Amino acid sequence: MVANSTFYISPEDYLEAERVSPIKHEYRRGQVYAMVGAKKPHVILAANLTTLLNVHLREQPCVVMTSDIKVRLEVADCYYYPDVVVTCDPRDLAGTEDFIYYPKLVIEVLSKSTAKFDSSEKFADYQTCPTLEEYVLVSQTERSIEVRSLINGSWKVATYQGDASVTFHSLNWSGALAEIYQKVTLIDGAIAPPAMD
Repeated sequence: MVANSTFYISPEDYLEAERVSPIKHEYRRGQVYAMVGAKKPHVILAANLTTLLNVHLREQPCVVMTSDIKVRLEVADCYYYPDVVVTCDPRDLAGTEDFIYYPKLVIEVLSKSTAKFDSSEKFADYQTCPTLEEYVLVSQTERSIEVRSLINGSWKVATYQGDASVTFHSLNWSGALAEIYQKVTLIDGAIAPPAMD
């Protein structure tokens, strides 16, 4: 992430500029960061996860959204564009805004430029959200998914690799990594996140 400026920008000014900007930016405590374009593996992984979760949740009062929706984290003073996000909160489902407040599950597909930030500072910001139950990091370099689940008040980490099935406890969903990685050509070069403390 590269800041577009070094001076403070208010959330209101950010939203106003973002709605007319030809490229997407994330907002973190007064700083605005341009987002880089995604490669095919990134896009396919996000699409596969969106499809699988949409099918699973079609009869439930939840919505799966892609990277065009922002998540507002008020305590952390951030606006982020997750690759996939699920909300089941009626307050999010009723509005027509370009952001939501109450995610239940957030998925980030890791890239070289964002892996370290997504697995550390961004996760810390998301932990300020009282409705978030799961934070998922998806590798583009190997068939590997890290799931951070809030269970009994503390975050637990599970890593699924190879031919395993992954479980998202927050949605009562399990699926094979083979389905998630279907039609994905893995990118050369390790970009796995550092271990969570």
